[in-house]
Amino acid sequence: MLKEFYRLTRNALFAVSPEEAHELSLRALEYGVYPRGRASDDRVLTQTVFGLEFNNPVGIAAGYDKDARVPDAILGMGCGFAEIGTITPHPQSGNPKPRVFRLIEDNALINRLGFNNGGHAAALGRLEARKNRGGIVGVNIGANKDSVDRAEDYVLGLLRFNSVASYFTVNISSPNTPGLRDLQAPAALEELLSRIMTARKRLIDDGAQRRPVVVKISPDIAADDIAAIVEKLVAYDVDAIAVSNTTLARDGLKSPHATEAGGLSGRPVFQRSTAMLARVYKLTEGRIPLIGIGGIDSGARALEKIEAGATLLQLYTGLVYEGPALIGEIKSHLTKTLHVGRQTSLAAIRGRHADYWAKQPL
Repeated sequence: MLKEFYRLTRNALFAVSPEEAHELSLRALEYGVYPRGRASDDRVLTQTVFGLEFNNPVGIAAGYDKDARVPDAILGMGCGFAEIGTITPHPQSGNPKPRVFRLIEDNALINRLGFNNGGHAAALGRLEARKNRGGIVGVNIGANKDSVDRAEDYVLGLLRFNSVASYFTVNISSPNTPGLRDLQAPAALEELLSRIMTARKRLIDDGAQRRPVVVKISPDIAADDIAAIVEKLVAYDVDAIAVSNTTLARDGLKSPHATEAGGLSGRPVFQRSTAMLARVYKLTEGRIPLIGIGGIDSGARALEKIEAGATLLQLYTGLVYEGPALIGEIKSHLTKTLHVGRQTSLAAIRGRHADYWAKQPL
């Protein structure tokens, strides 16, 4: 019923621009107009990941709730966690409009938003106001476009949000801030991680709670460079790796918007991001939790991510095309798969197809 209702609603949302539709959806969630999770999650979906207990592995990726406006609504829809951001120290308007494009023929989006957000202070106030409500809410931190010291912007994010963040995601993989992806180069990555982890240690030494640090990487990393980047992440003891952000690739697209500049997300990204996920899983030998992102628009796709090595999942573009019923569909499909296979946890199936996916082309 919910899926059929969304199909009718989608026609109205798709009649306005993507950014207008995005804002309408946020306002609906702010006013409490959203479907609630109807039942408790099956215990087979529960996991303890980097010290936090997740009722289920499904979250909404950063980029939807940039300014921490609706994390409780996201949790209320049945997600196991929410992630706000990307947040930069100072407010910035992002790139000129239009900057988001629907590729309806491909079930995809292209965006070149450019970290548009209201800055640290506004988001911090909202998170402080809700911090006693519980639930896992991560904070995705980034750097301002005009920053003279981008690594310092990430450190500031860590310091300012440590009291309200369940975990941090370090976003160094957006294609829409010039030069940001350069931070993935081994030397730059080493400096960034050193400064972030030093700042975290200082917080812990001063009595603050230790917050997990996740690093989000690009699906466009050259195959020969993946091992070196993963080696740095392991050496600095990151708590998880998010695989992956949007891509600059445009292979096989049908939409007339395919030539627009920006990062591509949605169904066409599934193979590339899942192949990258499996390669990272094998390089880390499954010792570091991975967040699988990219092209998840069904329960079957979510299952494939976990079988390729994901511990947690994040959605965004899939929700644009399938609606909020996708959250329950994924949980139901994963639960049924585990019960049919007489498995008691997601760990039993995690990575079981990693060898296959790691051989697929990027």
